[in-house]
Amino acid sequence: MATTTRHPAREGKRKKRSGKESTNTGFLAFARSVIGVLDTCGRTRTAERYTTAVNSFRRFTHGNDVELDAFDSAMMGAYETYLSALGIRPNSISFYMRALRAIYNRAVDGGVTAQRFPFRRVYTGVERTVKRAISLRDIRRIKEADLSASPMTALARDIFMFSFYTRGMSMIDIAYLRPADLHDGALTYRRHKTGQTITIRWEEAMQRIVDRYSEADSPFLLPLIKDPGGNMRRQYLTTAHRINRHLRKIGQALGLSAPLTSYVARHTWASIAKSQSIPLAVISEAMGHESEKTTRIYLASLDTSEVDEANNKLINLV
Repeated sequence: MATTTRHPAREGKRKKRSGKESTNTGFLAFARSVIGVLDTCGRTRTAERYTTAVNSFRRFTHGNDVELDAFDSAMMGAYETYLSALGIRPNSISFYMRALRAIYNRAVDGGVTAQRFPFRRVYTGVERTVKRAISLRDIRRIKEADLSASPMTALARDIFMFSFYTRGMSMIDIAYLRPADLHDGALTYRRHKTGQTITIRWEEAMQRIVDRYSEADSPFLLPLIKDPGGNMRRQYLTTAHRINRHLRKIGQALGLSAPLTSYVARHTWASIAKSQSIPLAVISEAMGHESEKTTRIYLASLDTSEVDEANNKLINLV
């Protein structure tokens, strides 16, 4: 059973602060209760974000809980240093900090602990993400790699290529595609992230991948969710993790300079499109405008056939 760690500077100083009593409530225990409530309320994504951050913080404390009245800026500064030493990027550090801060603020709002502003000296901003794109040559190498020895690695490659062929479709959108989404030579789906409806002309390269994995009794176009009667969100997350793990192995085997993940397909489609002189309005500056709203405005103002012709041009380059 995990023990509760007392902050040395707090020993012997258990008294009222800011009008609230100090407590012996552990942060990790409180976080678990918050996550449980979120799950019960159906706020699955928020619960998952909090769980990821709390698991990271638990590793930092070696599984020991930390009293909420010992949760201070010195501790969070040490945690930030710990994450940096692991090579965690600033945006990921900020992701953890903001999730932990949200949990801590719930404790403050609930009167469980006093506000000590433990996050005031750590990074909680968002840096502009460096473009994660690879070259057309690398895309061809990924496509042509002999992965027959590992069906899971081959699946990871095919999902990556399917994403590239479909203008950088996210993996969660790929996972929930259904045969009914494909009709009259076009694939139409609604993005999980934004709710935006997107229509893509269906290409032979996409069909070849679907044919490779088609299952007559599956309600989905591709086999990322095996049991539609079970917890589909959990199945998707498990499969997405496995696919990205195998993609990293592919990237390492091919000697790519940056880690290969499913998200690289989106950046790469946009980057190659730009290199082929496809208008910026079509690709919306590699899908990298300051806000997704701007990207939607650009795409909505275009003739769909122009976007499809651009996508066909890229697919034929591979």
